[in-house]
Amino acid sequence: MHPLIRRIHRALSNHVDSFLLVCTMILISMGLAVLFSASDQSLPKLSSQVVNITVAFAIMWAIANVPPHQLMRFALPLYVAGLVLLVGVALFGEISNGARRWLNLGIARIQPSELMKIAVPMMLAWYFDRHESALTFRNYVIGAAILIFPVLLIARQPDLGTAILIASSGFFVLFYAGLSWKIMAGLFVSGLASLPVLWSILHDYQKKRLLTLLDPAKDPLGAGYHTIQSMIAVGSGGIVGKGWLHGTQAHLDFLPEHTTDFIFAVFSEEFGLIGNLFLLFMYVLVIARGLSIASNAPTLFSRLMAGSITMTFFTYCFVNMGMVSGILPVVGVPLPLISYGGTSMVTMLLGFGILMSIHTHKKLVKT
Repeated sequence: MHPLIRRIHRALSNHVDSFLLVCTMILISMGLAVLFSASDQSLPKLSSQVVNITVAFAIMWAIANVPPHQLMRFALPLYVAGLVLLVGVALFGEISNGARRWLNLGIARIQPSELMKIAVPMMLAWYFDRHESALTFRNYVIGAAILIFPVLLIARQPDLGTAILIASSGFFVLFYAGLSWKIMAGLFVSGLASLPVLWSILHDYQKKRLLTLLDPAKDPLGAGYHTIQSMIAVGSGGIVGKGWLHGTQAHLDFLPEHTTDFIFAVFSEEFGLIGNLFLLFMYVLVIARGLSIASNAPTLFSRLMAGSITMTFFTYCFVNMGMVSGILPVVGVPLPLISYGGTSMVTMLLGFGILMSIHTHKKLVKT
């Protein structure tokens, strides 16, 4: 290999975790294949996703080359900026499909809730790292407040799916920071006791989604339609599936949102149980690698960030697959690295970039 090419290769791969990169590329390749089928072989749609992936990989590589202690400096300003933008959405945000989630800054139209998927766990990890030497119950109360404020602002938009993901990412930081099992049990009991209050503040369509989960057949052409059609698609795949490009539910337009939230139903129909098991296997490899990086991280900030990113990835997978399979209510959560969309792809690979940074820079940190 030419010395110049060798130097370029070393510079590009020096802070990239090969195992995580290979798993990510396999999953993204599977996503492109099923997207091509789900979009009725639309080359513009496929090209758009390739552009999204290219941008996301560039961001992942850039973040992977930034040491964790440098990333930690952005935690507070990123969190504060996110909160300000969320307040801006509440006051001046654009309403689309009955929800106020977007903020028009003149030069760009942004969705601040996506920023908080990284900002919230980073802020919590920064806070607990600063107080590592003497963590008390007061620190966990403050940590819970740091988490609750953005979650309430996002749930108010309403955006239940994103609120759940951010709440889970923050909870994982609290858990890995040593939150007592007694406190978690108390929070669980308090959550159950507050269900009547929470039910009263839900929007009508959100209540309908929860009720539909219990019996989708009650409203087969209305609230239960998404769940019924996705379950039909998943079940009709059988053991080996109908074959790539030969699914019927999506191609005959029975299946809603078949390139985004319900793309797992398309995958299940075309590749069957065997394809699903392979997809689950790849997800397990990514999760196992992330937890391995977390367990070997040299600082508390690194451990909390790596653990939160990994378990949030698990939450994405579990919620989307559960939603499509009819065991969870329908919420707007994409299937990681498979669903069409630039925002989710960038957010996911940005998180993987942080994982790579934590893993490849650990030798530079004195332990």
